[in-house]
Amino acid sequence: MNRHSHIATLVVVVGWMLFGCKPTTPSQFIQPDEIEDILVDYHMAKAMAQVEGNYDDLDYRQSLYFEGVLQKHGVTRAEFDSSMVYYYTRADRFAPIYNRVAERLQEQATILGDTEGEIGRFASLKADGDTANIWHQNSHIMMIPTPPYHRVDFLVEGDSLFKAGDTFLVQFMADYMYQSGTKDGLLYVAITYPDTVVVRQSRFTYSGLIQLKMDSRIEKCPKSVSGFFYLGGNDDKSTILRLLFVNNIQLIRFHKKDESATINQEDSISASETAQRPFTKTTSSGDPGRSGGKLFPTNKRTSPNRVVERIDSIKVRR
Repeated sequence: MNRHSHIATLVVVVGWMLFGCKPTTPSQFIQPDEIEDILVDYHMAKAMAQVEGNYDDLDYRQSLYFEGVLQKHGVTRAEFDSSMVYYYTRADRFAPIYNRVAERLQEQATILGDTEGEIGRFASLKADGDTANIWHQNSHIMMIPTPPYHRVDFLVEGDSLFKAGDTFLVQFMADYMYQSGTKDGLLYVAITYPDTVVVRQSRFTYSGLIQLKMDSRIEKCPKSVSGFFYLGGNDDKSTILRLLFVNNIQLIRFHKKDESATINQEDSISASETAQRPFTKTTSSGDPGRSGGKLFPTNKRTSPNRVVERIDSIKVRR
């Protein structure tokens, strides 16, 4: 065999190693590009179903919209389900697909002006305002109850914009895609102060808006806000599809209001003006800690999940 033949053989072998070993999707399953398109439409359809109508028939609307997505792409529910299980059992290939899905959904949200309700009202906040969205990591997460995709950690270091008395709100949309099994999502948040760590955690077991307010009433400047998202169920090793899509994650920081300014403004009102003002009885509704129940207004379309919460103060050992 001459020198040119050796070179030709080497090129063939290298080409086979580079391209022949690339994993491919069997023809009986939906191919990656198409499953990506379907998932984008699927999540957009679910969001539309949540905005339109009322909560009572939400499941019916979401099912109806999803059937429309399948018809648009010319696939059956059985083909979609089997393909999702195929990708689900190959998480290393599934995660990049969902990363692209998340990027496309974010682009669509920007084009459409973001979502309505509580998520949308904080979408355009600047980082240097009294109320600011300080979340800097990916705003979308795909989670399955299998390591390392069952847990995502986050950390926001304090800076010059953090002030004593700051409070925080973590909120996001949870979207479960489960064939069966117990939905077991957990959000854990810790605010670190110079000598104290305040911890709160929330379990969320169904899709919708999740909100967790961190109001520690500690008059010190926070050093950091950290925590993690966690999806339980790792004990079940079955191939049944169990996926959680966390999207539109926001970490809102609220500066403490200057009460002196409010007092001075009230003092400036003359006694005669006060005497002429009709008496108005005010009532408070909603959850404790909400000012008149209006800090986080809710309705049937945007009502946040009621989650079990726990808060602890932990002294830091020096």
